[in-house]
Amino acid sequence: QVQLVENGGGSVQAGGSLRLSCAPSGYISSIYRLGWFRQAPGKEREGVAGFDSNGNARYTDSVTGRFTISQDNTKNTMYLEMSSLKPDDTAMYYCAARRKWYGSATSPNSYDYWGQGTQVTVSS
Repeated sequence: QVQLVENGGGSVQAGGSLRLSCAPSGYISSIYRLGWFRQAPGKEREGVAGFDSNGNARYTDSVTGRFTISQDNTKNTMYLEMSSLKPDDTAMYYCAARRKWYGSATSPNSYDYWGQGTQVTVSS
C-alpha cells in the first residue's frame, strides 16, 4: 500500500507559486530523512530537494533559490514551497522517505517509501 500521500499539485502560470505537502497514509517506522523528486515524460526521475545526513536541505541546481523543502513535526507533514515556477518544472512530483540518516539526499536509490505523485503543470 502507498504509505505517503502528496497533495497540492495543479496548474499554474509561469512565475506563479505552489505548495506541495506530503504525509503518511498509515504507520511508517524508522523514518529519518525526507525528500522530493520529480519525473517528466521521457525523462529520468530526478531529485529536487532533500535532507542530507546532517539534516541540512539540499537542492538540485535548477531549483536552487526558488524551491524550499521543510517539515512540520507537529503535523508530521513535509512541504515543498515552489516559487517563480517555469514550464520546465512541469512534472509528476513525488515525496519520499528513507529509513537511514545517511545516504544521498537526492538519489532515488536512497529512499524506501514513496507516494503516488501529484501533477504540477506550469504554463507559459
